[in-house]
Amino acid sequence: MGIFDEMAKGGHEQVMFLREPATGLKAVVAFHNTILGPGLGGTRMYPYAREEEALEDVLRLSKGMTYKAAAVDLDFGGAKCVIWGDPQKDKTPEMMRALGRFVEGLKGRFYTGTDVGTTPEDFAVAARESQYIVGLPKAYGGGGDSSVPTALGVFYGIQAVAQALWRTPDLKGRRVAIQGVGKVGAKLARHLHEAGAELLLSDVNEARAQKLAQELGAQYVSPDEILYQPCDILSPCALGGILHEESIPRLQCQAVAGSANNQLKEAEDGRRLQRRGILYAPDYIINAGGLIQVADELDPRGFHEERVLAKTKAIKESLLQIFALSKEKGISTAEAADRLVEEKLATIFALRKVQPF
Repeated sequence: MGIFDEMAKGGHEQVMFLREPATGLKAVVAFHNTILGPGLGGTRMYPYAREEEALEDVLRLSKGMTYKAAAVDLDFGGAKCVIWGDPQKDKTPEMMRALGRFVEGLKGRFYTGTDVGTTPEDFAVAARESQYIVGLPKAYGGGGDSSVPTALGVFYGIQAVAQALWRTPDLKGRRVAIQGVGKVGAKLARHLHEAGAELLLSDVNEARAQKLAQELGAQYVSPDEILYQPCDILSPCALGGILHEESIPRLQCQAVAGSANNQLKEAEDGRRLQRRGILYAPDYIINAGGLIQVADELDPRGFHEERVLAKTKAIKESLLQIFALSKEKGISTAEAADRLVEEKLATIFALRKVQPF
């Protein structure tokens, strides 16, 4: 992989490789765009097969953070960290402290917290070495579990999809297939169950999915089959890259709306969904609730749950605006979302040229 070529392709500013041999830490931090402010993004830990996969993931994720922050009007740029390793076998408190040391050395250029493969408790340990940690448990002065507003934002987003498709946000009797019932997916499933939706649940951890399905009176579906079930809405809540040239023709849903990052494998996939008449809720809009919460922790006025809730509720209106622009311009919803974000970034870039007296 030509690293500089990949950075140029995505418009990235900086990539940093971190290594601490005593703890086995091997990590990559990528800064995509910091026009709006310092980089803010979680730290993912995953057993990538190759170094190139880790780099590809961090580049895609950091770009998504730029667009997510801009879309929900946060004064932060896009950055991300990935740790190369198995969180079940390789992660230790000492490793998280080593990561905290590196983050502290960036002097506020990068704020980070939990993501796939890491927990708020991991970052309570990292916070012993750095003041630039977010998403901490309430007992440690943070806003608490960021998967709570993430799941709530996805629920509001699914209501927006229902409004756009069926002219009502009512989800009673709607068939929703959720791929991944971990931190976010399980909470989303409970919201949808309370709203009267019919649920199909799947997870690579079969026992977890089976237990939740039994609790909610839902149907369990194997991970290999969940994407292709007949349903009203498919909700990907696991890893990204699941919507592509091979999978999209096999979908049997009217809409895709879930919390997973980078659901589209490439830009053309948004247009593929459009041509099939499948309404796509851009992932970096619908899953922004967690980012809204951790950003609020950094507000100089102090953390406010009411403010987080208000901004998370606004995800619904943001999606309706994107759906309307897509229809008006005859472009995919992914293109409509990108257009709005890129216009905002250009405006803020021009504004920052004005020097205060």
